[in-house]
Amino acid sequence: MKERTLNNGIAIPIVGSGTNTYGKEGNQYRGALRGDTQEIDWAIENGYRHLDCAQAYNNEEVVGEGIRKSFVPREEFFITTKLNTFEGCGGADWARAEIDKSLEKLQTDYVDLFLLHAPWDQDAEMLEAWRILEDYYNRGVFKSIGVSNFKKEHLDLLLEKSNVPPAVNQIKSQVGHWNEDLIAYDKMHGIATVAWSPLGGIDEKARKVLDEIGQPYGKTYAQVVLRYQIERDVIVIPKSHNQERQAQSLDIFDFELTASDRDRIAELG
Repeated sequence: MKERTLNNGIAIPIVGSGTNTYGKEGNQYRGALRGDTQEIDWAIENGYRHLDCAQAYNNEEVVGEGIRKSFVPREEFFITTKLNTFEGCGGADWARAEIDKSLEKLQTDYVDLFLLHAPWDQDAEMLEAWRILEDYYNRGVFKSIGVSNFKKEHLDLLLEKSNVPPAVNQIKSQVGHWNEDLIAYDKMHGIATVAWSPLGGIDEKARKVLDEIGQPYGKTYAQVVLRYQIERDVIVIPKSHNQERQAQSLDIFDFELTASDRDRIAELG
C-alpha cells in the first residue's frame, strides 16, 4: 500500500476503508449493530490497513473487534476516529470521557489519527477541544490530530491559535463537488486532504464518461475516480459492503490517467 507522510512525519496509507455502516442491520447508517464484523473481516483480508471510523457512527466496537480477531499486529493498522462535535463540545471532562470510550471500543491504547468531526460556531470551545487533542498528541495517545469538514475560516483559527497544526482535513470531494479551492488551501498550509465518500455524486451520465475512460485500462468507473483523487494528492476512504468491490478500490496503482482523462473527469458534475 502506498503511503504519504503527514506534516508531523507520520505515514498514512493513501487508500483506506470507510466504516460508517459496517456491522449494522440493513447496512444502514442508523441501523442497530448485527453483532458481527463481516465487512471489516473482508477489508482486512483484502489488504486494507487504514480504517476510518468515528464516535458518531456508533460502531467503533465493530472495527476494534475486527482488528482483534484478525491477528494482524495492531501496529500494522492506521486507525482514524473522530470526536463527535456535530453539536459542539460538552467541555473538557466530556471530551476526555468520550475519548476514553473510543479507546475502549477500539481495543487500543492509541489512535493513529484523531479528528474533530465538525466545526461549530464557538471559537473558544473549538480551541479548547483542539488543545485537548494536542494534550493527547503530546502524550503519544494520538499519533496525529486533525479535523473534518473544516472550511478556510476554521482552519485559520487553529493555524493562528494552536501549537500543533492539523495534519489532516477530511472533507467532501467527489464528482460534481471536487472542492478544489479548499484542497489547494489545505496543501498550501501543509495539511493533507482526505476525501470522505469519494465515490459519491456519480449519476448515469458521469458513470458513462468514467466507464469510457476506464475501458483502455481495464478499470471500473469507481477505480477511475479513485485514481483521479490520488493523482490530486487526495487520500481516499471508499466503502463497500461487497468484498470484490472492496478489493477493486485497492487495485488502482497500476495505471495513470492522461491529461485529457483528468480534464474530462474535472468537468463532471
